[in-house]
Amino acid sequence: MKAIWNNQVIAESDATVVVEGNHYFPRSSVKAEYLAESGTHSTCPWKGQASYFSLSVDGQTNPDAAWYYPQPKDAAKNITGHVAFWKGVKVQA
Repeated sequence: MKAIWNNQVIAESDATVVVEGNHYFPRSSVKAEYLAESGTHSTCPWKGQASYFSLSVDGQTNPDAAWYYPQPKDAAKNITGHVAFWKGVKVQA
């Protein structure tokens, strides 16, 4: 699977974990140079508190376009160390 935004591959992996229709990429497969920590957080009742990254590619920014669970609840332990995308990021095979 690939995550693509602004004509750049942000992440690529054969080992994504699919939860609620979202592909979670191993953190090691995400290109760190495109990520910027965000102060945004949200809470899922069964996964826990999510943190966000904004994407920065070729001078353009996509705020809070990636999320992850630093310490997911037990029901979502399989996404520990994984990142998912939205807000116009294309995830495709």
